[in-house]
Amino acid sequence: MQAGAATYPPLNTLKPITEAVWIVDGPTIRFGPPGLRMPFPTRMTIVRLGDGGLFVHSPTHLTKDLRAELQALGPVRFIVAPNRIHYWWVPSWRIAYPEAEIWLAPRIREQAGEHIAFPTREIAGESGYPWDPEIRTLPIEGSFMTEVEFFHITSRTLVLTDFIENFEPRKLNWWRRIVARLGGVLAPHGAMPRDMRLTFSRQRPALKRAVETMIGWAPERVIIAHGRWFERDGQAILQRSFNWLLDRP
Repeated sequence: MQAGAATYPPLNTLKPITEAVWIVDGPTIRFGPPGLRMPFPTRMTIVRLGDGGLFVHSPTHLTKDLRAELQALGPVRFIVAPNRIHYWWVPSWRIAYPEAEIWLAPRIREQAGEHIAFPTREIAGESGYPWDPEIRTLPIEGSFMTEVEFFHITSRTLVLTDFIENFEPRKLNWWRRIVARLGGVLAPHGAMPRDMRLTFSRQRPALKRAVETMIGWAPERVIIAHGRWFERDGQAILQRSFNWLLDRP
């Protein structure tokens, strides 16, 4: 398999989803235990708010050309790292956009150490943020990490990070397809990875309530960070992806 085959080119460029939502497919990273590392395609989501400012979710590699595209789109106001795994490119975005507010999910500082040695704000609840009128915020706490989910109300776009992964078989070699299937993240039936489900075992009732909240938002589409995202039928996608949770007490 060719290097980078897991990604979704063209990379590092804006791809319009709705009038106010764009994605950027970034480079591949390798993640997992030694010997079983999977190629993870990365994806950033950008929402243009009503005042023209940009909400940047899970920033990926910032290139010169991408920065020029963003300049034409609007000023970067908020840079959001949604869980303790998705923070690596935040420092380069801070350098590029020093006036932007940086918001981190809980425990990122614990994970990042000196990599993020500058002032930030923590996402600690469901409200109280500058984007509240346009984007709903839902932190979901587990034993290993808190992932913060976002819902753009006008476009009915739900933005997840690692809560659903959906790796396409054609982009994996044979043994990685087996790993993805065993992990419960092989497209078209991607779901929360089984190892991540274990880290929420003690918070299962709260996780179920959070999923039911997201289903109640009736999203049209669900954008995820790794693998094929879901362009339609978002509510049904959530119900299918979390049937292991919703069908049990």
